Amino acid sequence: MELNTASSVISLARELEETGARFYESLAGQYPASEEMFTGYAKGNRKFIKQFETAYYGVITDALEGCYAFKIEQEKYEINSDAGSGLNINEATDRAIQVEDTMWRFYTDAAEQSKSLMADVPRVFSLIAKKRTERKQQLETSRH
Repeated sequence: MELNTASSVISLARELEETGARFYESLAGQYPASEEMFTGYAKGNRKFIKQFETAYYGVITDALEGCYAFKIEQEKYEINSDAGSGLNINEATDRAIQVEDTMWRFYTDAAEQSKSLMADVPRVFSLIAKKRTERKQQLETSRH
């Protein structure tokens, strides 16, 4: 399904962050040695929700909502939040890297598509994308 309005993209962002948070909470429960990192990621996901919702609700107007700022294909950003019992920590880390890649693509695409019509929301999306890159690097260096 193609998403075009700011509210639909914000809803997708919220859904992706919540799915990601549940994924990291599951990993935290399965891998005690990495529990702190994964719990921190889950908390970070929920912090990202507050950041983009604050930016969105702070600047959105009926006029802006009426225009179409996005062309986001929701299916391109699906993430598998099932941490999958039975995976070793390296396999779980690889899955986490895939989650971060997907989230980075979403935020980068959404920021790019909306930057000409909005200022605050794309800025927050770009900042979150940058944090996703940092997470991915941390995950890559944490492989056991």
